Amino acid sequence: MTTAVLEPRAGRRCHNALNSLHATHYFAPELGKELGAIGVTDPRAVNFAVRSAALGPVGAGTVAATFYNYKYELVARHVPAVWETASPEDVLAARARAVDASLRRLLGAEVLASAEMAEAARLALRAAEACTRAGRPLYSGHADLSVPEEPHLAYWHAATLLREHRGDGHLAVLVAAGLDGLEAVVTHTATGKGMAPKWVSVTRGWTRQDWDAAVDRLRSRGLLDADGELTQAGVALREQIESDTDRLDRAPYEHLGAEGVARLTELATAFARTAVGAGAFPADLFGKG
Repeated sequence: MTTAVLEPRAGRRCHNALNSLHATHYFAPELGKELGAIGVTDPRAVNFAVRSAALGPVGAGTVAATFYNYKYELVARHVPAVWETASPEDVLAARARAVDASLRRLLGAEVLASAEMAEAARLALRAAEACTRAGRPLYSGHADLSVPEEPHLAYWHAATLLREHRGDGHLAVLVAAGLDGLEAVVTHTATGKGMAPKWVSVTRGWTRQDWDAAVDRLRSRGLLDADGELTQAGVALREQIESDTDRLDRAPYEHLGAEGVARLTELATAFARTAVGAGAFPADLFGKG
């Protein structure tokens, strides 16, 4: 009996499908409602709090470093002040309630109680067994949290672990490539896959002047052309960044095995499509507009 070989980009495809559902909670009205109930009302403070709460009551420096592409001055307006309003433990509990409610709305009770959801949770948790802590602060903080009992929440928790594990490795690759936080966003947007520039400004705190300065720096390195498009060198750099990120994130998917990865990707894609069809994301979130 032969064992299927894991394709080079199989882990990336699986991660992308998993992350699509994980990311929905950042845009869910339930998140603002639950955080508002414990006193955190500014959308940016909500974002910083829910993602960093697993690290404890950290300061702006830690959040800016681990989030990477947010402007420090924006982070510092809300962190660590947010912890005076709500403790990390309260934030994590509120996030769990919001995720539960939003998944029920986006996927429906039948999907949440399905055998497929239970299977997806088992597979994702199995993959996460091979994640490693060293040099991965956001993953490691979330790995200290308990696995929820309900399959849909266990699945979301595992998706979070896999998302932050890949993300932490990705930041190491960006640093090695010499791209700062905004330059990373600009080049990613230029691929047509990143968030639209206006969403970067709203959520990350960068001004038009900041963006233009980053474009100028990238042009001087030969990574962007006069129209702000990736040059051949820019395309090659982005491809190398993704390839290196795949390499650093390969262990969880090798651990799960090619057949398990293929099945998890299939299930995750179906869940994500259902959520997107239910209006999980703003229509103008992605692209170059």
